[in-house]
Amino acid sequence: MDDGTISLIILGLTVAVFVWNRLPVDLVAVLTALSLWATGVLDFPAIIAGFGDPVVIFIASLFVVSEGIDSTGVTTWAGQAIVKYAGTQRSRLLVAVTALCALLTALITLNGAVAALLPLVVMLAVRIGEPPSRMLMPLTFAGSAGSLLMLTGTPVNIIVSEASSDAGAGAFPFFSFAVVGVPLVIGTIAISVFLGPRLLPAARPAHAPADLARHAHTLDVHYAMTNGFYRLRVRELSPLLGRGVADVDLTPYPGVEIVGAQDGDGVSRVSESLNVGDVLVVTGPSEAVGSLTIDSLLAVCMAPTPVDDLLTREAGVVEVVIPPRSSLVGESVFPGMHRAHDLVIIAVQRMAKDRGNQPTVLAEGDALLVHGTWAALDELTRDRDVLLVDSPDLVRRQAVPWGAKASIAVAILAGMVVLLSTGAVPPALAGLLAATAMVATRVIGPRQAYRAISWQIVVLIGALIPLSTAIQTSGGADRIADLIIDAVGPGRPYLLLLALFLLTATLGQVVSNTATVLIVTPIAVAAAQGTGTSVQPVLMLTAVAGAASLLTPISTPANMMVMNPAGYRFGDYWKLGLPVMLWWLLTALVIIPLVWPF
Repeated sequence: MDDGTISLIILGLTVAVFVWNRLPVDLVAVLTALSLWATGVLDFPAIIAGFGDPVVIFIASLFVVSEGIDSTGVTTWAGQAIVKYAGTQRSRLLVAVTALCALLTALITLNGAVAALLPLVVMLAVRIGEPPSRMLMPLTFAGSAGSLLMLTGTPVNIIVSEASSDAGAGAFPFFSFAVVGVPLVIGTIAISVFLGPRLLPAARPAHAPADLARHAHTLDVHYAMTNGFYRLRVRELSPLLGRGVADVDLTPYPGVEIVGAQDGDGVSRVSESLNVGDVLVVTGPSEAVGSLTIDSLLAVCMAPTPVDDLLTREAGVVEVVIPPRSSLVGESVFPGMHRAHDLVIIAVQRMAKDRGNQPTVLAEGDALLVHGTWAALDELTRDRDVLLVDSPDLVRRQAVPWGAKASIAVAILAGMVVLLSTGAVPPALAGLLAATAMVATRVIGPRQAYRAISWQIVVLIGALIPLSTAIQTSGGADRIADLIIDAVGPGRPYLLLLALFLLTATLGQVVSNTATVLIVTPIAVAAAQGTGTSVQPVLMLTAVAGAASLLTPISTPANMMVMNPAGYRFGDYWKLGLPVMLWWLLTALVIIPLVWPF
C-alpha cells in the first residue's frame, strides 16, 4: 500500500474519531501524528516539526496579546462605551454588541471576544427584558464573521496565508480579508436583527454567569458601612504614647469609638502601651475624628471610603469566606484591621448579618470584605485559609474598565498590527515581540501568560500539520482533488469553489475549524493547480468556509460558550446558522472572484 493511500486512510480515521467526539481533540491530533510515523509515511523529525512551525508560534503569541488586552479592562471599557451610546432599544443594542464582538474578534480572536462580552450581553438582555438566547447566538456568529476582518482574527487566516505563500502566490496582506469580512459582518448582523426573533428560542438560562460589573454596588448593599473607619497612626510627639488603648479618653469626642489597634507589623495590640508607628482604628463622625486626630497629633492612614471608590486601577475589594479547619478560626478581627500582604479588613458578617465595628472572633462560615492591591488580592487565590466568593481577576476585568496598564496594552497591540500590516517582520516574529512586550512591561505576569495560551489548540495545530504535509507530499491531496475535479469538470471555477465550500463547511460543523482547514488546504491547492485556477481565490474561499462553523454548538468553543448561559439546545443553532451560512456562501462566490481573479 503506497503512502498516499495510507495517508488518506489515516485522514478518514481522524475525521471519524473527531466526529465520534469521545476523545479530546488534541489527543486525536497527537495519535494522528504518531500513526503517520508508525506507518512509515513520515519520519520522526517530520511529525514533530509542526510544533516549531511559525504558524503555531504566531497563534500562541496571539493568546498572550489577547490576555493583555482583556485583563487590563479594555474590552470592558469598550463594552460600556458601546452601551452608553446604543441605549436600551433591542435592535440598536444588538447591532452595537455584535459589531463590537466582530471588531474584538479581529484583534483578540473569537474565543477571547465572546468570553469578554458574554457577561455584559447577558446583563444587558436581562435589563431590557430580552431573553439572553435572542442575543448570544448573534454575538458569536458576528464574531465568526469578524474573524475575517484581519489576518489575526483566527488561526484559519494564518494557515491559508502561509499556504498561499508556499504555493508561490504570495501571502495575503494583513487587511485583505476585510474585503470579504466586512460584507459578511454586515449581513450576519442584519440577519440576526431581522430573523433572529423568529428563529431563535426565547429560552432563559438555568444558571446565568456572574455579572460583576456592579460588584461595588452589590457589596455596598450587603455590607452596612455607614460611618466607615479611620486608621490613625501614632506619631512621635503624640500624647497617647505610653498609654494603653483602654486608657484613651474619648469623652471630648462624642460618637468616636476605638475599634482596635495594631503595631507597625499588623499585629493586634490589646493591653500593650502605644508606641510610635502603632495604628488606632476608630469609627465615628468625621468632625469628631478630625478633632481627635489634631489634638492627639495623629496621622490619618486611611479615611472612610464607599466601596465604589475602593475599586480602582491599583486596588480593589473582594469577599472571602472562612472555610472549615481554617487556621483563622478563633482569631479576633475587626474592621480596619491590617493583614498580611497589605490587606485591610473593612467589614465582617456572620450568618448574613453585619457585625459592625466590634471585634469578632472568627468562626467557620464568617464572611470578610477585604481591601488591598490587586496583586495582593490575587495572592488570596492560593490561600487555603479563605475561600474567595468571586475571583479578583474576574472582578478587575468586569468592574474596572481601562485598568492601570490598559494604555500600554493597546499601544503594544497597535504596534503589532503595524508590523503585520506593513510586513516589516514575519508574522510569528511580530507576535513574539508583542507577547514579550506584554510580559516585559508587566501588563501581565509570566504565569498569567502561560495560562492564557490555549495549549489544546497549540497541540492540535502542531500535531495536525504533519497530516497536512503527508497528504500533500504523498499524493493523497491530488487524489481527492482529482475526485473534486471529476465531479465539477474542467473550466468551472465557480463549481470548484462551491464544492470546496461544501466540503470545508460540512467538516467544520463536527471538527475544529482549524483542523478542518489544515486538512482541506492541501486538497484545495491541488484542486486549483489541477484545474489551472489561481490558488488565492480558492484559499480565500477555504478561509471563509472554515470560519462558517455555525450549525452546531460543538463546531467552535465560542458556540459552546454561549450554550448554557442562553439555554440553547443542540438543534437551535442551525435555524439561524443556515441562513447566515447561505449569505456567507453567496458573498464568497460573488466577491472573491472579483478581487482575486481565477
